[in-house]
Amino acid sequence: MDNPIRNYWYLLICVLLISVTLAVFWPVRNHEFLKYDDDTYVTRNRHIQSGLSWQGVRWAFTTGYASNWHPLVWLSHMLDCQLFGVKAGAHHLTNVLFHIANTLLLFVVLERMTGRLWASAFVAAVFGLHPLHVESVAWIAERKDVLSTFFWMLTMWAYVRYAANPKPARYLLTLVLFALGLMAKPMLVTLPFVLLLLDYWPLERIRKAQAGRLIWEKVPFFILSALSSIVTFLVQRSGGAVPGMESLSVKSRLGNAIVSYLGYIGKMIWPSRLAVLYPHPGGSLSMARVVVCGLILVLISICFIYAGRRRGYLVVGWLWYLGTLVPVIGLVQVGVQAMADRYTYIPLIGLFIIITWGACELTAKWPYRRIMLTVSAVAVLSAAIGSTSLQLRFWQNSITLFEHTLDVTSNNWLIHNNYANVLKRTGRVDEAIEHFYKALRIKPNSAEVHNNLGNALAKLGKIDEAIEHYSKALSLTPNFSEAHYNLASALAEQGRTDEAIAEYRQSLQLEPRNVDALSNLGFALAEKGSFDEAIEYYNKAIELEPDNVIAHGRLGLALAGQGKIDEAIKEFRIVLKARPDDVEMYYNVGVLLERQGKTDEAITQYRLALQIDPNETKARARLEAVLEK
Repeated sequence: MDNPIRNYWYLLICVLLISVTLAVFWPVRNHEFLKYDDDTYVTRNRHIQSGLSWQGVRWAFTTGYASNWHPLVWLSHMLDCQLFGVKAGAHHLTNVLFHIANTLLLFVVLERMTGRLWASAFVAAVFGLHPLHVESVAWIAERKDVLSTFFWMLTMWAYVRYAANPKPARYLLTLVLFALGLMAKPMLVTLPFVLLLLDYWPLERIRKAQAGRLIWEKVPFFILSALSSIVTFLVQRSGGAVPGMESLSVKSRLGNAIVSYLGYIGKMIWPSRLAVLYPHPGGSLSMARVVVCGLILVLISICFIYAGRRRGYLVVGWLWYLGTLVPVIGLVQVGVQAMADRYTYIPLIGLFIIITWGACELTAKWPYRRIMLTVSAVAVLSAAIGSTSLQLRFWQNSITLFEHTLDVTSNNWLIHNNYANVLKRTGRVDEAIEHFYKALRIKPNSAEVHNNLGNALAKLGKIDEAIEHYSKALSLTPNFSEAHYNLASALAEQGRTDEAIAEYRQSLQLEPRNVDALSNLGFALAEKGSFDEAIEYYNKAIELEPDNVIAHGRLGLALAGQGKIDEAIKEFRIVLKARPDDVEMYYNVGVLLERQGKTDEAITQYRLALQIDPNETKARARLEAVLEK
């Protein structure tokens, strides 16, 4: 790049890619966390909220939490919490920065491989501004998309440098960057295949070396891909994210995959009615539709492979698209979606290359070619900016996202369920119950929905109905720990303590580290007079969560029941340190101090309680009784 004018345009393009992409996605700084995986990844994940630590690093590399093994994603969220706390805007902007870096790296790598400045700039710009990529950028839980793609682009950059000057250090750097990418998302398992495509075009290494040597060169990459695939499958299966064949047949999966390949192309061209979840059609796709879509794919493939002998970008771009979608096309189904916008983040680059290089070649001899291409590019990018800006509005919060998704999809039981959960949390319980019932009409055998409906009914005080739905959830999924816990809580509220204790025990067998279950089981046992066992469970809860004031308070009551006054007071004071306005704790301390004959100290505690709540009748009565003595 020793041409000053070209250098000027190169730098200007970089500045424009950064500034325009940032401007378009800037509104996400005001977006909220979503009640859809963001709680799993950040807002209800104590490991993440604790920030970076050796304990956190160990957890990140050893956990299969959320049915995934992606330690770098966990570490990136920990770093965000370390720097910004649990502030959604800052977490969103981290995603945006990674997306901008990916856009810039794509331009740099393409330009270096092809020498085509403006074509590379257009591909990068469409990548950065296309509305299908909103999901990957505006969803904090999809940090894995933008982070893994960052390492994908760095791996390509390192590989291009290695191809230009094959040195062991450059090869090793490429392999390390690839390994890091796999630790962010296993989507990168197809990258070795893409590197072979790049050897064909635009690097043209296959013409300079035997294909066998180039394939052998990729063996370490393919080994890493195989290991990543095995780990991912085992983790996802153990986490219940991979449904069995009884849920979705091979025929259903293959049919949906074929239709989805064309569906993604349609959404790339006309990105309307985009949703966070497209329900899987199961076996409802007509055979005629599947066959027609399959024939179209075969025909396109034959044409591009044939034409690719002269125009390498056609075969490379098409195989890039087909190949990089394989891990997420649904042949191995993960989740309940038919397709997902986020899955296009890398694959569409192949189609963008075909369109861009094809347009340049098609218009090569046209008069006013530059003007026509410039106007067309501006029109396409303007449309992308407008569509992306509109799509971003739907991602402001859970309510706007779920309402939009329900507007543009049908039979979407999971979003009805998620929307209902949000409505319940915001106090709109009656509306929530309506949506839970809508979800059950679509998927009547969903243990998750029955459990959530039970929670909503319990919130309205309809305990009997709640118990019916908890029981139904457990008949469908006997090892549903949360449903056992919720059923136990409902039974306890009805005074059916023995039954509640049995359900709490069952819940803890399935999830031994459930602090609420440990604390509530202890409370139920204390009600039965089993103070020793109750104290055992309270201590387990506190060991797992030392700052749990409810467990400390209940432990104090149990110790007081055993006559261990000093130990009980100590627990109550721990609660008061965390909650200095807890009237009940001041009262409890006062009563215990009275028992010890420390009347003046007891009076102080009663007065502190009354300062906070002058209408506290128990504290007033005890204070008056003490003063009358």
